[in-house]
Amino acid sequence: MDLRKLKTLIDLVSESNVSELEITEAEGKVRIVKSSGVPVLQQQPAAMTQAPAPAAMPAAVEAAPVAPSGHAVKSPMVGTFYRSASPGAKPFVEVGTVVKEGDTICIIEAMKILNEIEADKSGTVSKILSENGQAVEYGQPLFMID
Repeated sequence: MDLRKLKTLIDLVSESNVSELEITEAEGKVRIVKSSGVPVLQQQPAAMTQAPAPAAMPAAVEAAPVAPSGHAVKSPMVGTFYRSASPGAKPFVEVGTVVKEGDTICIIEAMKILNEIEADKSGTVSKILSENGQAVEYGQPLFMID
């Protein structure tokens, strides 16, 4: 789907009272969900589209992983997670790195835009929860800070 068309759809959802929009075309399926006032884009290529899960199956049935201790720095958007500014460059942080609130700790690429993600709390990075180049979801924990 054309990026200009996606941007227009996201803007329309964010400015309206619509909380969810799903469009299926030959190229794939796009679903935009407004969560906490911020639209979140979920896209599936045509080859990977699947029938939706039965509505009767509650989400709580899925086994939830044990939450690590400390403060979780969560992804503010859907995109691709990068630990460094460029391939081969030194990562912004490692386990044991002391960070201050506002320090850049990673980059998330969304719609060809590189977004620097900052620590929202001062402390020591105790765990890195995402792999370099991995797709991340809105609200997904990326780092743990103690």
